[in-house]
Amino acid sequence: MQSGRQTRNKASRRWSGLGQLSLVEHALCPLDGGASLVENLVHQSAYFFVDKNHRMQQATARIVSPSGLSATDEFYLWGLLALTFAQPQADANLFATPHYCLRQLGVIDQHARRGGKQYQDFAKAIERLSQVTYLNDRFYDPVRAEHRKVSFGFLSYSLPLDPESHRAWRIAWDPIFFDIVRAAGGSFRFDLATYKELDPATRRLFLLLSKIFARRATSPKFDLTHLAVNVLGFAPTVAIWDLKAKVRRCVQRLAELKVVSVADEDRLFVKQQRGQYSITLQRGDYFARKQINRVVANVGETPMHEPLRSLGFDEGGIRWLIRTFATPLLREWIDIALAAKERFGPSFFRKSPQAWLVDNLKNAKAGARTPPDWWHALRRTEIRPNEKKSHQNAIPQNEVRDLSEKARGVFDNIAEEIFSVFVAGGQPENAARINAERFLREYNRQSKAITKTMQGE
Repeated sequence: MQSGRQTRNKASRRWSGLGQLSLVEHALCPLDGGASLVENLVHQSAYFFVDKNHRMQQATARIVSPSGLSATDEFYLWGLLALTFAQPQADANLFATPHYCLRQLGVIDQHARRGGKQYQDFAKAIERLSQVTYLNDRFYDPVRAEHRKVSFGFLSYSLPLDPESHRAWRIAWDPIFFDIVRAAGGSFRFDLATYKELDPATRRLFLLLSKIFARRATSPKFDLTHLAVNVLGFAPTVAIWDLKAKVRRCVQRLAELKVVSVADEDRLFVKQQRGQYSITLQRGDYFARKQINRVVANVGETPMHEPLRSLGFDEGGIRWLIRTFATPLLREWIDIALAAKERFGPSFFRKSPQAWLVDNLKNAKAGARTPPDWWHALRRTEIRPNEKKSHQNAIPQNEVRDLSEKARGVFDNIAEEIFSVFVAGGQPENAARINAERFLREYNRQSKAITKTMQGE
């Protein structure tokens, strides 16, 4: 039987998300899945800020995603960022199984079956997020403490081909994006449990208000249309009275949770002129609760616990390994051990997987052993299908077939050079591949158009 203290600790445990301060100022995609989950999505949004001279300025953001984007994908974006920064030695890589991630984010419990719908939804969300290119003409860079013109992706990934594998997935954050989130004043924590209860539109309003109410008790005076379209993601074609109803429902839901305090719902919107309304929101008691202000991710269990259990280690052995070996070295050799077990079977290990792993870790730590060639080859085979899929999304096949074999060879060589430039500039490999070929394709089109014009003259 659990003690009263244990029960209270379990009940009061709060999971966190990690939001980026500028990204929550606007919608990353339309709310309507029919408009957002489309090929070659280009979504444009805007938000306002006060510059260092106290003048109001507008920033315009453009989000490009070859496979589209869903408003629910944001849950995984903010959740994975929180898990990354919750690790004892946080860097721009998160190595974790999907089971660990989904359990830590509260999507499944420890008894959930592996490989179900939640896993499929998670994998699809990561694939879409990995293809996003984000552009902004006045993005606040907390590293340099100034507004700058930026372009970055969110993440790249590498995962085992076998969906039943116990090997960790690798989530690699775009270096520019990671530095922005890591910088002081670049991100904020919020209660993921509350966020998860909300619908997508209310989630976006909750994040924006979480940022604002951390510093002040009253929100700015929002223009209703701007708030509904640019921040929450409703379609600009929606009539103003319908926008009022939709925003009202979001505010009512947050009022139920005491995120906002609404004295008089009949006076929620203030008419400025015909067809134009404003709204100002007051901070609720939700933010006065001390545990909300100290929300952190649970780090009692690291992403390496689960893979080590599958290799046969008990809790004491796992703690010893984590204490004895550096995280990068340990997670690399855990992956090698799991890959050997799944690829070659238990007979691969002379004594046991545990003895094999410990022996290799000791030798690797002493500089006397390096990862085997077959493991490097295996990782390359896992990366290629993802690159091929991104390549297919980027270039319409009928356009590729229009090129001769020789022309296609030249096209590929130039695309590789441009790809290298984009990667060197900090873009994730998937996004860089897509952008390089899109850039070259557009250049070819323009060249053909100029040639035809000159011939016509």
